Amino acid sequence: MSRALEKRLGHRFATPRLLEQALTHRSRGADNNERLEFLGDGVLGCAMADELYARFPQLSEGKLTRLRASLVREEALAEVAKSLGLGEFLRLGEGEVAAGPEPRPSILADALEAVLGAVFLDGGYDAARKTVLATFSPLIERLDPERPAKDAKTRLQEILQAKHRRLPQYRVVAVAGEAHKQSFEVECFVTELNLRAIGTGTSRQRAEQQAAKAMLERLEAA
Repeated sequence: MSRALEKRLGHRFATPRLLEQALTHRSRGADNNERLEFLGDGVLGCAMADELYARFPQLSEGKLTRLRASLVREEALAEVAKSLGLGEFLRLGEGEVAAGPEPRPSILADALEAVLGAVFLDGGYDAARKTVLATFSPLIERLDPERPAKDAKTRLQEILQAKHRRLPQYRVVAVAGEAHKQSFEVECFVTELNLRAIGTGTSRQRAEQQAAKAMLERLEAA
């Protein structure tokens, strides 16, 4: 089974144990993918910056940053993970297995980052960059530098501004986990509408994006 995933990744592991660990969620036990996820997040950001810098030599720093953000947000990571069929290879604890037929998008996104971290440790930066470009190629090819995809916080801000509303407020309501691997819970509050929405993530930024996404869904349903 791992050989099938290696073929999709375009990387043959010299140390298969790294791939196994990358596919192990924390609900399964202590020997999980959290540290590899941390490493993969950095590798992904660097590889994307490298590619976008070379692909769009005329773009400003701001536009490059927006393009990269559109490629490394949770929704994009989960989309790539699904295209790889990553869910079928994940090693989950009983609680996560019972939660539903498919892993949550956040679990898929985290696992993909962990896999990229594993490729980096196994084959170095060049191998990791090759895997990033191969797996993210459909998303990269769809990029429109003049209309970079907007994240949830940006979309929410623009909608409220168009209606002459005050900007949303974000505050951390809970932090769990050890220092090297924390889980954040953030509240998004739109004062004038008296609406609140909660988001969670492995960083404050991700949690804020999830809270903004939940708020957008509330506004659309209203």
